[in-house]
This record gives sequence, C-alpha cells and structure tokens, in this order.
Amino acid sequence: MTAPRSGYTLPVFACAAAIAALQRLRSSQPMAAVSVQLLEPAETAEIGIEQVARLGKEQALAITRSDPGDNLDLTRNTPIWALVEWGAVDQQEPIMLVAGEGVGRSRAGELSISRYARRLFLENLQPLLQPEERLQVTIILPEGQELAKRTSNEAFGVVEGLSLLGTSGISQPLSAPGQLQAYRQELRQKRDQFEALVFCVGENGLDLSQRLGVDPDRLIKTANWLGPLLVEAGIQGVKSILLFGYHGKLLKLAGGIFHTHHHVADGRLEILTAYCANAGLPTAEIQKIFACPTAEDGLAYLRGLDDRTGRQWVNTVYGAIAATIDRRSQAYIRTHCDRSVTVGTVLFDRQRHMITTSMIGHNLLKQVCQSR
Repeated sequence: MTAPRSGYTLPVFACAAAIAALQRLRSSQPMAAVSVQLLEPAETAEIGIEQVARLGKEQALAITRSDPGDNLDLTRNTPIWALVEWGAVDQQEPIMLVAGEGVGRSRAGELSISRYARRLFLENLQPLLQPEERLQVTIILPEGQELAKRTSNEAFGVVEGLSLLGTSGISQPLSAPGQLQAYRQELRQKRDQFEALVFCVGENGLDLSQRLGVDPDRLIKTANWLGPLLVEAGIQGVKSILLFGYHGKLLKLAGGIFHTHHHVADGRLEILTAYCANAGLPTAEIQKIFACPTAEDGLAYLRGLDDRTGRQWVNTVYGAIAATIDRRSQAYIRTHCDRSVTVGTVLFDRQRHMITTSMIGHNLLKQVCQSR
C-alpha cells in the first residue's frame, strides 16, 4: 500500500503568501515559489505562489492554494490571499496580523490563530524587515465563510470563517485510510507497556488529559478511526480503554456511529435529542434542543434549563450518553473480534471543561493517572 502523502497546514500557505507579497513590495520580479521555515518541525518548505501583484507603492497581494496532503480536508485547493502593506509609524509591534474576509474571529472579535501560527508569521517575516519597518498582514480566505459552515468552528466560539490553527507545519494524513496502519502500529507498541490505554480523537483531548495528570505515554491520538482502533485494541489484548473526547464527537458512538468524521456520518443533534426525550424532558424543550445549530448549543440550552428549573438534566442526559458509549463500544469490540475490553468515557465541552465521566471512566481515569 502506498504511504499516505502529508501536506502542510493552512498557516503555512498563509505565511507563504505573506512572504511573497512582501518580496513583491521590495522587488519588481514576482516569485514562483517561496521558502517557509516550518519551525515545527525544523524544516523548510517550498510553497508555490499562484499569483502576486503590487497594488501601488505601499501594498502587494499574493495568492497560494491549500494542499493538506492525503486528508479528507475541506480546505483542499482553497485559495489563500495575503495583503501586505507598510504599517503606520505608531504601530507598536513589527508585524500586525489582521483577519480579513473568511478568516475566523472569536466572539470578542480577536483573530482566531494558534500560537504556532502566530510564531510562524513572526519568525519568517521579521528577518525580512529593517529595524524601523512595520508591516501589516491581512489574511483573506475568499471561501472561508462558506467552508466554515461545514465545520465545528462555531461550536468552539469561532465565527465568520476558518481559523489559522495547528501546532505544526505538517498536515499529517490523519483521516486518510493509509494512516490507520500507523495508528495500529503505535497501539501495538503501547500494548506491550500498558494494559490500559487512553484514546483521544484530537488535540483538545490530548491537552486536557495531560493537564488532568494522565500518563502521556498511554495516550493514542485516534483521529476519526475510533471503530477500527477499538477492534485492534481487542485483537491485541488491551484490557481497558478510556475514551477521552469532545462531546460533539464522542456522542456519535452513543448512536452507533464508530467512524466520527463528518464526511461519513453525523446525527449528533438527533442523538442528543433522543437521549433528552428518553430522560423525560418536556416535548417543548426537546423541540428546542433539536432546533439548536450545534451539539454545543444543545448542551448550553440544557445547562440553562438546569439553572431555570433546579433540575440536573445535563447530568442525567450526558450520564446516559456516557454509559451508552461504554456499552456500545464494548459490544462493538465483541462483535468484530470476539474479545472483551473494558471501555470508559470522559466527555468535555468546547472550553475543555469536563461534562461527565461514566462510572467505568471514573475508575479508569484514576488508574491511568495513579501510575505516573
């Protein structure tokens, strides 16, 4: 099988466009490609420039196009524009990053950008400036607002477009089928060390679990391959697994969906609504949950209902969801490999606050933290 091809994260292409635009301000010769120091990892990437032009003496615009590699990534081939202009004399920082059209902002209006992405811009652009020079860089994603509607950005408080996220310049093919073999190999290696492992779908789970004291050597990032990796854990003789994840992902398992990528299946609000109905919520409240734009909004509505009524609907509903995730995951493993594995669940929200822990999950969490 051909190894899946890696690509680059969105901030790398945005930074490349900014470099090309700045170089165009200084030279009459447009660049067909520019070098970007990725920092994480310590490599240099050559990024092609699709178009670049000066807009008068003070501005230049460059365009790149995203290539995330063999990922099921909705940003594939999306254009990224960087408008570069000389900063005002009273600009405090050497480089000011501005969110243009299609780039996500927090609800407070701040540019949604990771620390890595900000560092990428600063460390690549600042060496190109004279000490007295100031630069303003406006990143524009013409397709960003439309693409954002197909993501969970709004659930994490990001509005108006896509975020410039990432902790690395390399876009690993997490959702490509060929990557599954690499995850299986990691699981086999860790099986030799531990009887209990911790599965995290993404970076949020990895970060929060370690802040809670989970042994990082037990962690396996699964991306959306939860079903195949649960089965692999059974085949390899793993005794127990703690599923540690964002509720908007893991509640799919309570509905029997074991590949959690939105390209494959969704149904999050339908599942949440069904559990609300089973818990006995009044019909009018169930209808309001079902009409929520996202699962995060549904959780917020339930929390507001707790405050208004003095009931504990969140604990009741999400406690049932977590217990069902445990039960259905264990049954999924038995069905596909005739092995028994203990599975527990921890669910958290977009602020990385824990919502609930199943009874099994509570015991496993203590186990994977105690051995550090």
